[in-house]
Amino acid sequence: MKRILAVIGSPRKGGNTDILVRKIAEGAGSKGAQVDTLWLGGLNIRECDGCHLCWKGKPCSKRDDMLGLYPKIIESDAIIFGTPVYWYGPTALMKAFIDRFVFFNCPENRTKIKGKKAVIAVPFEEENPDTARPVVEFFENCLRYLEMNLVGAVIVGGAGEKGDVLKKPDRLNEAYELGTRLGEGDAGAKEGIETPSRSRKRLAGP
Repeated sequence: MKRILAVIGSPRKGGNTDILVRKIAEGAGSKGAQVDTLWLGGLNIRECDGCHLCWKGKPCSKRDDMLGLYPKIIESDAIIFGTPVYWYGPTALMKAFIDRFVFFNCPENRTKIKGKKAVIAVPFEEENPDTARPVVEFFENCLRYLEMNLVGAVIVGGAGEKGDVLKKPDRLNEAYELGTRLGEGDAGAKEGIETPSRSRKRLAGP
């Protein structure tokens, strides 16, 4: 059974990011995957100050909710990262969460994250596809550095108002299909699945 961690980095419950992430999770669950969903807006995750105690085998100096999330991350086979575009980047919630992945930067901890699959869900208000490009590249760069495999992406423009993605059934179906592939363990392997490279072509336009 695949274990998937679904991370919602939007402060808005029931919003477009929430809907997309849960649709991917629904697809994964339909294939028997065990999905654990995190809403970052309800957690206390502080900034990383670079003390590197975690590199020395000691507990993080930040006594916050992230300490309880490391085991969930380590136990997962794949992670769904969802964030809307805020000022051409991820939300502060998602950025703080990713910043704390410094835990996995030392040789002792790298094996706990290396090789895990990841997919991203990124809705944004504007119709201009270049708006989402910095967020896509942020995840590509971060996950490549962590030696994770970014195997799929659902990038949805024109989704500023709460629930706008519900008016885009083709994109919801795309998210669900990606989830089924993730649940089966071969996301990104089938022609037609939205992968980061295809997302970049989509963002670039014709």
